[in-house]
Amino acid sequence: MKNLPHPIQYQGSKRNLAPIILRYFPKAVNRLVETFAGSAAISIAAAAKGLVQRYWINDLNHALTELLELVAEKPEELSDFYEQLWNHQHPDSIDHFYRVRDEFNRTHDPRLFLYLLARCVKGSVRYNSEGLLNQSPDKRRLGTRPETMRKNIMGVACLLKGKAAFTSLDYRDVFKRVEQNDLIYMDPPYQGVCGHRDARYYSGISHEEFVEALQELTARNLLFIISYDGRRGDKTFGEFLPESLDLTRIEIEAGRSSQSTLLGLDEVTFESLYLSRALTEKLNFKPINHHKPLQQQYSLFDRTST
Repeated sequence: MKNLPHPIQYQGSKRNLAPIILRYFPKAVNRLVETFAGSAAISIAAAAKGLVQRYWINDLNHALTELLELVAEKPEELSDFYEQLWNHQHPDSIDHFYRVRDEFNRTHDPRLFLYLLARCVKGSVRYNSEGLLNQSPDKRRLGTRPETMRKNIMGVACLLKGKAAFTSLDYRDVFKRVEQNDLIYMDPPYQGVCGHRDARYYSGISHEEFVEALQELTARNLLFIISYDGRRGDKTFGEFLPESLDLTRIEIEAGRSSQSTLLGLDEVTFESLYLSRALTEKLNFKPINHHKPLQQQYSLFDRTST
């Protein structure tokens, strides 16, 4: 699924891990609910596979969900705006970036956000204590070229146009509104680096409050998947979700970390994927060990192997 359209570069996107996550989608899902959508990588991947016909894409970052809605519903207008803005960065692209960033922080125009995400360092947004975007431009490149961006935007629009709802609600408000035959996918702010507030995220969440909310979902017998804790080598990031939730935990090999590569270390990053009891009961298979050859991108392990 490497050829999937992806107009929004966003730190922590699950685009590369989507093929694994989609394996755990049950049949006859009414709607996919991405509670912490980010770049909506899982919705895009599910739509490309024809697994779901309706989508609820939510993220607390309002500019981000507005941008995703423009991608899906007004692709031509957004592509034209991006092309014009991208062309205006010559001859001083650095000064242009900062001027666009200042305008975005004043207006919160999601069209400007697309350019900033394409142009900033590693697609990694940063916010100051006032919630203003303060990431710097990548001085080595000018961002996604307009023709490539247009192709990606149009590709997503073909998949999601008229099929998705977009909101910027607190995840607990989303949980209150989900329905029995929805599948909820959650990729909350990485708990290994984020508490209530971190510059890398628009907003953090409390681990304890999140667990409490998951207990309510479990009691309602709802279908959900969570990407949450992780490790690199022997170093773990964040707490495991408690056994009282009765979740099936799968460990996904996400590849060798860039930091380890730079240090000459042979450390691989792993992420945990949790499946609700209601979900595993709907699957026609039991999650088992999937030991892949070393040259493969990932491997899976079931709960008993960790």
